[in-house]
Amino acid sequence: MKKQYRIDISDHLEKGTIYFPAELSKHHAPTRVSFGTFATQAKCYPHPDGKNTLVLSPDIAETIKVPSLDIPFHLFIADKTIHIGPLIGVFTSGFTPFAMRPIGERSIFFSKLLSVKKFVGALPFVFGEQHINWEEGTIEGLIYHKNGWQSIILPFPNVIYDRLPNRRSEKKAALRKVKDRLQSEYLIPWYNPGFFNKLDVFERLESVGAVSSLLPETHPFTSFSMIERMLSLYGHVYVKPMNGSLGLGIYQVLYDRDQNHYYCRFRDTDGINRLRKFETLESLMKHTFPNNKLNHLIVQQGIHLLRHERCPVDFRVHTNKDENGRWKVSAVAAKVAGPGSVTTHVKSGGCIKTIEEVIENKEEQKKLLQKLSEASLLLSHVLENHMEGIVGEIGFDLGVDREGKVWLFEANSKPGRSIFKHPDMKEFDLLTRKLSLAFGVFLSEQAIKKPGEVFK
Repeated sequence: MKKQYRIDISDHLEKGTIYFPAELSKHHAPTRVSFGTFATQAKCYPHPDGKNTLVLSPDIAETIKVPSLDIPFHLFIADKTIHIGPLIGVFTSGFTPFAMRPIGERSIFFSKLLSVKKFVGALPFVFGEQHINWEEGTIEGLIYHKNGWQSIILPFPNVIYDRLPNRRSEKKAALRKVKDRLQSEYLIPWYNPGFFNKLDVFERLESVGAVSSLLPETHPFTSFSMIERMLSLYGHVYVKPMNGSLGLGIYQVLYDRDQNHYYCRFRDTDGINRLRKFETLESLMKHTFPNNKLNHLIVQQGIHLLRHERCPVDFRVHTNKDENGRWKVSAVAAKVAGPGSVTTHVKSGGCIKTIEEVIENKEEQKKLLQKLSEASLLLSHVLENHMEGIVGEIGFDLGVDREGKVWLFEANSKPGRSIFKHPDMKEFDLLTRKLSLAFGVFLSEQAIKKPGEVFK
């Protein structure tokens, strides 16, 4: 980990003065100090007592809006400027007027995310479109400090972590305008933008030889004959929305050769898992997708998955970029389907297990973990190079068939966090939160020292 420094604001310092850490004085003679997008000239001296602390006069702290929070920061020096921070803006929507739950039900997630600031040496804050003062160049950001929410005025951040909750909010013109303006006018790197489109991901990956073998056959719905062909090959297929999430709207279509019947397994609007029989595929599709709602569907090869207690199992693997900008596997969990369920999602009756709980043999556990990790890291590198924007985290839904082959079902740019409800996943919950902000620290340093690499 890169070194972090204590920041003090002292009334004993002469106006317009800072003391900077003694160990930095050998190579640097700064004349300015900055925090986020605010900067000012300063009389800069190595700390007279030889301490590795940054001390600011109150007027400097007020000018660049450094709050007194007793948290450590990184210091990046470039072009004779000491950059304090970084400031990481977490952009979202869905704010409420309630002080205890300012972002509604997601307030708990955000409080946990922001609580890792001391580990990563940064100040993360949550904000939305309505918190920006474009004339002043400030944001009324929400921070989580000492077990409570506080609202403070801050400069525009060094980087922005996109945590918009859904595709609907992402498509809003006002929010897109904010994103475009902060990136184009202020050159603020924006990471994890956008939700992945399932078909788009598959089409981009299938042209890459290194990962194409991980992809089940997947097509946009075009005809009943295409599904018939896939059913004859695989026995069952999945029909799902191109832009779905949380396992909603997924149907399993099965063909029974002996009885010459078609079956459809799905979860109805009351949350009940259903299995229905049909004489023909056409009647199944017309009953299941009335009003010709077929043009936003994809059809995917069914895989005969590993099973635990006779129920199908797939795996959620989280990957994150770390403080050095390198991909690493940050969490792996098994998801076991509920009885009669079409997916392994918890809301469909599925449950979260550790790999140790579903695979008893230690050697088999190790082999499986290695397979899943290798596939996820390879996919992360390929996706990063084939998707727009700066990708810093991905959640993969991977299947393993009875022969031990790994398959990619979905890649999520904003992965859900239901696996972390398992008591044995707490440390991985913390790790993923640390890494999502540690990557923001890395990106900030890159933007300060090597902006050409970030904005190429």
